[in-house]
Amino acid sequence: MSAPVKVRKIGNSLGLVLTKDLTDALGVGQGDTLFAVKTPDGVMLTPFDPDFAAVLEQNRAYMRRHRNALKELAKR
Repeated sequence: MSAPVKVRKIGNSLGLVLTKDLTDALGVGQGDTLFAVKTPDGVMLTPFDPDFAAVLEQNRAYMRRHRNALKELAKR
């Protein structure tokens, strides 16, 4: 999907105006947060925080490795 996005002045800042098709494709609405991620091809807008996802996956891996100890702690 490719769509033009208009940059407009909003107060002292600049903002992007996203079409309904784009917001539907992203699954976002008014007040939601988007993350701008720099990629080799440019900038990607996503409702998904890749930094948070990486930390979450590290924690899941830790919990898998220490499953037995966490079970024992949960009993107390």
